Amino acid sequence: MTARPAVATERAALILQLVPYLIGKGEVSVAEAAAEFDVSATEMTRMVEKLTVIGLPGDGGFWQMANDLFDIDWDLLDTQGIISITNTVGLEQSPRLTAREAAALLAGLQLAVALPGVGDSGVVQGLLAKLAAAAAAAPPEVVVVPDAVDDVRVTVADALRRSVAVSFSYSAPDHPSTTRTVDPVKVHIADGQWYLQGWCHLRRAMRTFHLDRVSGVSLTDIPISHATDPVPDLFAASADDAVVHVRFPAAVAPLLTEYLDEPVTSQPGPTRIGRFRMADERSVKRLAARLGGDLEVLGPAAARRAVRAWADAGLAQYR
Repeated sequence: MTARPAVATERAALILQLVPYLIGKGEVSVAEAAAEFDVSATEMTRMVEKLTVIGLPGDGGFWQMANDLFDIDWDLLDTQGIISITNTVGLEQSPRLTAREAAALLAGLQLAVALPGVGDSGVVQGLLAKLAAAAAAAPPEVVVVPDAVDDVRVTVADALRRSVAVSFSYSAPDHPSTTRTVDPVKVHIADGQWYLQGWCHLRRAMRTFHLDRVSGVSLTDIPISHATDPVPDLFAASADDAVVHVRFPAAVAPLLTEYLDEPVTSQPGPTRIGRFRMADERSVKRLAARLGGDLEVLGPAAARRAVRAWADAGLAQYR
């Protein structure tokens, strides 16, 4: 198949990917590089030649010295069709971070250690060492205080390593606590909240669990059998989700299009009524905040209480 010519925007994106590719290869033929990027050999040669006018800007935005630009082995390219970068404009140099910048990144990485499949991979530990070495000054000791869901994350990580299901008690709002056996798949953090996704043996389907509502988590001897099942989006609607009813001015209806799961109900006057599904009823307060008081939560009662409590807590900050 003949590679089609790349348009300007595609060519710019290709060049951005080309530099790390060539550095990683060391030496590579024009034909191999062209096949890798799905362009013709002629176009690949032109992109490589353009690299020699790209580099670090000097004073006033102009390149000052030859070593400020990328360079290639021209003889090798002309005689053998081999691409070899001879000047990488200091890409191998370690960035110098301030102690504050390094501390912020170290804190984020320590939080990532708790993620199943991340903390036990060895990648994070290597990044921690590199960040400490790249700081202009020794970063302060960073300690991320564990919260109430750390035990859950640790147990889920252990379950994934052993390929067994976990068992726990789950307390959904306004519902009695139930015992769930789950084949864990993923642990996510979103808006500061932790969630577990996995195949629930009780519901016989993939479900998302808010870790703040999980207690008494333990390993089972049941082998994981649904790890390869499709996993829904983190906040995708499911049969267990609460149906939230809201009222809002007609003028803000376009802002709610992505949330409403059915056409907006028309009624006399300037207001509209709609509904949507939400796994965590307390999350509706974030949507209410975005609309600056234009969204009225009609039900269920748990969602109304959550929004009212959130608004009262915010108002208390001004007293």
